[in-house]
Amino acid sequence: MNATLKHTSRRQFLKASAAAGGGLIVGLYLPGRDFAAERKAVVTNAWVRIAPDNTITLICHRNEMGQDVYTSLALLVAEELDVDVTRVRIEQAPVEAVYANALLGGAQATGGSSSIRDAWTKLREAGATARVLLVTTAANRWKVPVAECTVRDGSVVHPSGKRLSYGELADAAAKLPAPKTVELKKRADFTQIGKQRHRLDSPAKARGQTIFGLDVVQPGMVYASLEQCPVLGGKVAGVDDSKARAIKGVIAVVNIGEGVAVVADHYWTAKTAREALDISWDYGPAAALTTERIYTTLKDGANNDGAVAKQAGDNISAMKTATKKLSAVYESQLLAHGALEPMNCLALVSGEGCDIWTSTQYPQGAQGLAAARSGVEPTKVRIWSQFIGGGFGRRLDFDVVGQAAAIAKALPGKPVMLIWTREDDIRNDFYRPASYHSLAGGLDAGGNLVALDYKMVSSSITNRLFPGAVKDGLDGFMTEGLVNLMYGIPNMKLRVVIQEYGLRSGYWRSVSHALNAFAVECFMDELAHLAGKDPIAFRLPLLDKQPRQKAVLERVAQESGWGKPLPAGAARGLAMIESYETHQALVAEVHKTSGGLKLERLTYVIDPGIAVHPDQVIAQIQSGAVSGLINTFRSKITLKDGRIEQSNFHDFPLLRMNQMPEIKIVLLESGDKPGGMGETGVPLVAPAIANAVFALTGKRVRSLPLSDSEIEFV
Repeated sequence: MNATLKHTSRRQFLKASAAAGGGLIVGLYLPGRDFAAERKAVVTNAWVRIAPDNTITLICHRNEMGQDVYTSLALLVAEELDVDVTRVRIEQAPVEAVYANALLGGAQATGGSSSIRDAWTKLREAGATARVLLVTTAANRWKVPVAECTVRDGSVVHPSGKRLSYGELADAAAKLPAPKTVELKKRADFTQIGKQRHRLDSPAKARGQTIFGLDVVQPGMVYASLEQCPVLGGKVAGVDDSKARAIKGVIAVVNIGEGVAVVADHYWTAKTAREALDISWDYGPAAALTTERIYTTLKDGANNDGAVAKQAGDNISAMKTATKKLSAVYESQLLAHGALEPMNCLALVSGEGCDIWTSTQYPQGAQGLAAARSGVEPTKVRIWSQFIGGGFGRRLDFDVVGQAAAIAKALPGKPVMLIWTREDDIRNDFYRPASYHSLAGGLDAGGNLVALDYKMVSSSITNRLFPGAVKDGLDGFMTEGLVNLMYGIPNMKLRVVIQEYGLRSGYWRSVSHALNAFAVECFMDELAHLAGKDPIAFRLPLLDKQPRQKAVLERVAQESGWGKPLPAGAARGLAMIESYETHQALVAEVHKTSGGLKLERLTYVIDPGIAVHPDQVIAQIQSGAVSGLINTFRSKITLKDGRIEQSNFHDFPLLRMNQMPEIKIVLLESGDKPGGMGETGVPLVAPAIANAVFALTGKRVRSLPLSDSEIEFV
């Protein structure tokens, strides 16, 4: 089965937009895919398929949500096959163990800025393996030494002038045993990796041909709208559905436990009938939960010792003898993901099993939950992954898949499209955890940082989604930015405390890097001020054993004009971090205006090791900056009586165009292996801006968003 495209409605909408004087660039469907031909293709290995017609296909084992895995992963294969990346076509991988993500504990998942890092060796080896098999086949056919043959532009060539295309060799090459080891191309010989290229999915997106989860159509499809308990974790106690059933077009009303779904022949009918339901709820233990109670619980958790993430020297003795001491508490807010494509899933339960069409970052998890809620064996659950209209970690969770499967189970043979409203999305999210950070630091007589005590208190996402992965109180997604702290502080103790507060948590773009960077980098700025030192001068001696990080810090000073005079009413702020094996520093420039503060400029210096697709590295940093600004300015989730108080973008604001600053990005490639990029632009935005606010106004910001401290940006 394959998704089909709503050609007419999409094109009509594009024409209408153009006629109105505006344009809409949407959505990936790669036109021209011939599944019958692909089934006849020769499978070279789990990732590369070469057909007799010379078609080269990458079986893409990660999900595309705008971060460019389709092009960037194809570049790795194209490089070793010595073909232009435009020759590589993409097919989404099924749920198979071979496509596990080693950097995410073996789950077949897309997240953690891990796609390129995980694939850097394995996909190049896949391409190199195919190349060796093709060259060997050609050499055998020509009866010449393998060493005399080379590859060029999709063919194996010999100095004598003989040439055979990959397609001509594919059948025979597939019969050869794969080599145990292969030699990968050296960086100096790269013709694809590191070059500026257009994305493979751009033409289809520009034509409105991309299929996201919300665009999938199947014959006989019906629509579902689900009323969920207003308190997360609550259940249906009883329902009177008589008014809903009386509405023309309603097909069924299905109680799935956490809510009641109305199924109809049209989405608007389903939504309207849903509003006619009379439901009584068992709100459960979260009914008394409030924002204040959450932070009180976190503060109480700070009384626990916690688990040590990183330690050096004798922190207690160093603090006692320090000449100057400072302590502070920082807090970060709950956040919804706010992906522009609301949660949705199309499910079909039939005698053949269960088919799921959805936008997901975790097809393996989606398969398991769909099986559990449909009553179908996992091996008979087929996941048809679609393009993702905004993931940001939200689609690592797959609750909507389970809901759709449960509804479809009640209507066997009917494809059921479950669509959440924006209000459903905001109020039923897996929220970025709130966090509480207690810090203390000590300086010697020379103003040098000699001791740091740090305790981060938050809930554990990992305990919920990957039970057993948290050991000895250490959650790897809470210690981000701590275990990899770049500063060489002689005495330090960095700890985390897992403190649950009754609200489900989820992975939000950059996860705890953003939480810990805000606290650490703002506190470092406070310590520099206490020492009477420039923030960069204060940090540099602490980076003597971190040459990559030191290099980006020195370069950002140069690129941002650090130390050079600014006009009256303007100031700069600094932050730095290593995240996802990428080293970076950021300077924010803030100006006073008559209407409030304005973020004028962000200057990033990034050491990604190797930039596989440089244009997309820059795009991801820009995109990450947007997420970082959402985290920084006004957005937050609050609770009263167990209910989420926000409902849509009017009270959970996303960034507006006029708030977007100039962004300068400098890539400082060190030649190391690639670092992660999808989330890297996020963590430093809040601390860099907060430090600039202090430099400009003298006011310290210790909680997010800034609007809670009555600091408004225009």
